[in-house]
Amino acid sequence: MSTGIAYDCDVLVVGGGIVGLSTAYAITRSAPGTRVVVLEKEAGPARHQTGRNSGVIHSGIYYRPGSLKAQYAARGAAEMVKFCAEYGIAHAVTGKLIVATERSELPRLHGLVQRGRENGIPVRELGAAQIAEYEPEVEGLAAIHVGTTGVCDFVGVARQLAEASGAEIRYGAEVRRIDRRPELGVAVLTGAGDVVRARVLVNCAGLHCDEVARLTGDDPEMRIVPFRGEYYTLARPELVRGLVYPVPDPAFPFLGVHLTRGIDGGVHIGPNAVPALAREGYDWRTVRPRELGATLAWPGSWQIARRHWRYGTGELRRSVSRRAFTTAVRRLLPAVTADDLVPSAAGVRAQAVLRDGTLVDDFLIREGARAVHVLNAPSPAATASLPIGREVARRALETLRTA
Repeated sequence: MSTGIAYDCDVLVVGGGIVGLSTAYAITRSAPGTRVVVLEKEAGPARHQTGRNSGVIHSGIYYRPGSLKAQYAARGAAEMVKFCAEYGIAHAVTGKLIVATERSELPRLHGLVQRGRENGIPVRELGAAQIAEYEPEVEGLAAIHVGTTGVCDFVGVARQLAEASGAEIRYGAEVRRIDRRPELGVAVLTGAGDVVRARVLVNCAGLHCDEVARLTGDDPEMRIVPFRGEYYTLARPELVRGLVYPVPDPAFPFLGVHLTRGIDGGVHIGPNAVPALAREGYDWRTVRPRELGATLAWPGSWQIARRHWRYGTGELRRSVSRRAFTTAVRRLLPAVTADDLVPSAAGVRAQAVLRDGTLVDDFLIREGARAVHVLNAPSPAATASLPIGREVARRALETLRTA
């Protein structure tokens, strides 16, 4: 039965980061003729999480076997390399070292070897003397080499996805209001006063995904708590050949301060993880009282502070003290000095937190009436964006068929 409504598109994607653009790309590939519009509030794609990270193509070694991250990472890494090669996007498969610098880290390092094998990732175990084969300036008790890790230009990938998708991309289109009627569809009002009508909405709004979910009338049962990751650039890039990581602490969803030689030849150091005072709070001066108030009002935020205050204190100290940050880096790279660290652009991670303070560690995708919400897209979201996009597209098309 015809509703008589003039829809502007079949699927409306909110968010022009790499996950939103991968979703649009996957929809038009799997269902040609489907009309897709992407709304992005910035003047171009990938202005936040996608464009403000270390640019690493992750292998998938860290992730729990059977998790969505484990399923998508290895597959996504291979697809990302192929995509970059096909479209001439800068990339390199460099491999990386994960280095144990204390005896207490050795059991966790051996655990990563086993996890890598379970996830089908080739790993080479190294003794202290063998580390220099890959990184002459790096010191440690033991390490593992993961050959499938690489780096690429994720912003370039996002731009290519936007172009190749055939979707209509509307920049400068901030979502202000959503009117969802299950029997009719979704109407979105933008900051410019435009109304976009769609049969199905896909929420890939990243740092604002929980707010967009609530605008539709769905309760996401989580909140985004923003964590800023601060980076430095190494003034002597010749000290590092490739990628060097510490052994991560499994109690936290952060990988720790690491060294990354990017596609531009520079070496980026970081990130640490400190609370951001705004969802796009890339420095301590950026404070948005409404957003900060919403974070503080969420019970999960206080649970995080209660459980992890010691860890957080160390991160805050490294944020305000370059000397403290240098000390953390010297565990891996003893030759570095404070003068070698040049401040670089920071990023903000959209960390989903449950009411009880649980940090959501895996991808979180939920569906509502005529809506699909991507509520947590942690690292390795950029690496795995092509298979993630296909999964979100599958759900969106199924919703479209049943609407």
